[in-house]
Amino acid sequence: MAKITLDNLAHSYSPNPASEDDFALKELNHVWEDGAAYALLGASGCGKSTLLNIISGLLQPSQGRILFDDTDVTHAPTAARNIAQVFQFPVVYDTMTVHDNLAFPLRNRGRDESYVAQRVQEIARMIGMEEMLHRKARGLTADAKQKISLGRGMVRKDVNALLFDEPLTVIDPHMKWELRTQLKKLHHDFGHTMIYVTHDQTEALTFADKVVVMYDGRVVQIGTPEELFERPEHTFVGYFIGSPGMNVIPARVDGARAYINGSHVDLGQGYGALDGKVEIGVRPEFARLSQSEGLPVKVRRVEDAGRHKIIRAEFFGHDINIIAGEDDRVSADMNRVVFDPARVNVYANDWRVTGEAAA
Repeated sequence: MAKITLDNLAHSYSPNPASEDDFALKELNHVWEDGAAYALLGASGCGKSTLLNIISGLLQPSQGRILFDDTDVTHAPTAARNIAQVFQFPVVYDTMTVHDNLAFPLRNRGRDESYVAQRVQEIARMIGMEEMLHRKARGLTADAKQKISLGRGMVRKDVNALLFDEPLTVIDPHMKWELRTQLKKLHHDFGHTMIYVTHDQTEALTFADKVVVMYDGRVVQIGTPEELFERPEHTFVGYFIGSPGMNVIPARVDGARAYINGSHVDLGQGYGALDGKVEIGVRPEFARLSQSEGLPVKVRRVEDAGRHKIIRAEFFGHDINIIAGEDDRVSADMNRVVFDPARVNVYANDWRVTGEAAA
């Protein structure tokens, strides 16, 4: 297990980058705690896999250093980093049995056969392949092969870090839930430093102690699922986390009020003068329809999502979403919306601005 430090780290696939726009991975300075479970979350092309491959040693960064504990491993080969990596698509040895595939990392390091047999049995139980141990990998389904890849990544207890690059892409939905549960149990039992790349917010939020949200080659926020939901530090975090995501509305902010088309929304805090693009962000969960209070809104449709209703509406020319409870009444005369002032975030040029307690 290891603490992972990213020191002035950046990467460009261009041999002669001329500007920041030429970097797939913009400058990073972060310390990831020893033994924690992190999820790298973001849309395709945001730099997640680039960063993971730099950590694993498959890619040399254009600038900066990466340290495992206090050891600089920037130029160390993958084998010297003592990590296990599981890729998006299954990598197995088709001519070997499932047992021998799982045993390979242990045998490669000279572990005795009694320990190998015991550990392979434990992992096979975790991934639900006890009955297939003596079958050749050739001919197995893609999801079965990916379970072998996951098992091979998990079989060693002594690794510095376990790295997962969208490992559940080819796994059926029910098995995804089971394997995520097993990964969390593995982390709880052995305390490996884990980094899990995904574009699926459910996978990220249910797996990780902390989620690292990436956008356009940058880390825009690292936080617990609660922090990402309550206080998105960037409008992308608000948009990407949540279903539906945060409502982002252009506004003019003056003190403890935000003005939209001449009407105002009360804010829980006061703000000074803000430059550039100014917006407010409010989660659909913290907005409610009303007959008599709030600002005018035009309801377009109501979607029944089972445990709640999603109200699609127009608000001063902007599309917004409102979440109502399963049993909440929604009627044609409810044409106003109220935002919880304490839950309204303010953004300048996409970054959250911290206010002061309103007088």
